[in-house]
Amino acid sequence: MGCTSCATGADGQPKGCKNNGTCGTDGCNKLTVFDWLSNMSLPGNMEPFNGVEVRFKNGRKHFYQNPENLSLAIGDIVATEVSPGHDIGMVTLTGELVRVQMKKKKITPKIEELPKIYRKASQKDIDVWQKVRDKEQDVQKRSREIAIRLGLQMKISDVEFQGDASKVIFYYTAEERVDFRQLIKEFARTFSSRIEMKQVGFRQEAARLGGIGSCGRELCCSTWLTDFRSVNTSAARYQQLSLNPQKLAGQCGKLKCCLNYELDTYLEALDEFPRTDIKLNTEKGRAQCQKIDIFKGLMWFSYESEGMNWHEMEVSKVNEIVALNKKGKKATSLEDYIEDKIVAVAEIFENVVGQDSLTRFDQPKRRRNKRRSKNQKPKQKAGAKAQKGEQRQSKKGAAKPNNRNKNRNRNQRKNNNNKNA
Repeated sequence: MGCTSCATGADGQPKGCKNNGTCGTDGCNKLTVFDWLSNMSLPGNMEPFNGVEVRFKNGRKHFYQNPENLSLAIGDIVATEVSPGHDIGMVTLTGELVRVQMKKKKITPKIEELPKIYRKASQKDIDVWQKVRDKEQDVQKRSREIAIRLGLQMKISDVEFQGDASKVIFYYTAEERVDFRQLIKEFARTFSSRIEMKQVGFRQEAARLGGIGSCGRELCCSTWLTDFRSVNTSAARYQQLSLNPQKLAGQCGKLKCCLNYELDTYLEALDEFPRTDIKLNTEKGRAQCQKIDIFKGLMWFSYESEGMNWHEMEVSKVNEIVALNKKGKKATSLEDYIEDKIVAVAEIFENVVGQDSLTRFDQPKRRRNKRRSKNQKPKQKAGAKAQKGEQRQSKKGAAKPNNRNKNRNRNQRKNNNNKNA
């Protein structure tokens, strides 16, 4: 994900730059290097370094000089010098960082000794290059069939065509020396091209092909790791790992390179620890080490007569007992060197609200209450109806005296009016 074209579209699918493995910014390629000096200008009296780093198939990189002073940028396709013919590759780095990379890989930074970049690749060069790249899978399959027919104990892991289709490079792995003189004749007759055989190790094979490790990420050797240091089983022992070859071996079949990443930290922490095979002499008996915790600085010892009872001790206390034993003295017992620790009980759940309980819905519902409520409902309805009827009657009864009084008042008013008239 090195450029903005790698973002996702409206439907959630990745857009991609659609360069089929040749990212324009070299951010999605193998063993890529970020040019952090690209936006910085050089001092006025300093000329830019004229070297260029060019990448070929599967992370193969070489350094070239730019005698024509072409304006090259990362991602440009160029035609480079080889013997014989020319090869096609992609520019991955320019400027002062090329000098740094050459020193890192122990290559003399003399620009005149480097091969040349002829030109930027034309469309015809790119068409020929893509055509031969499409043939590599079929050529690899046919070459394996020929090697099996000749009975050679080797594995052809990768095939790479030169950019001008004049030469084919076969990468193979083998545990023993292989006589492939007859194989080269068969390849030259079948593929009608110059043949070059290159033997690579198992780690280099995994780095060229790539893959996903047991950690779920891409292999370190195919993304950023360039120097393959030797890995021993002692690295697993120092880190208290089980010596299971299925877990310790990587995709190449060798021990994983990541076993060396944290080894220095473990070795530095183990400097304060005594040897695990040491035995402590006490008046209660001899004690032997059962387990250690490197980063907590703890060791567990048990008496030879009580192998099931382990005693947790700090490294400083163990060193005190070892110092006494070297003087010819015995410690009283392991229990005297154990410090009582107050272990705080961690609360798994705390009722923050203080009102509701987690088990408030756990009580089952009772069926008898339902039945009783159903039987009581008609009685309640009948009682409610009776009460409503009584209220209506009382209202009617209360309204009648009021009407009679009104009629009496009216009659009295009429009689008074008649008398006055």
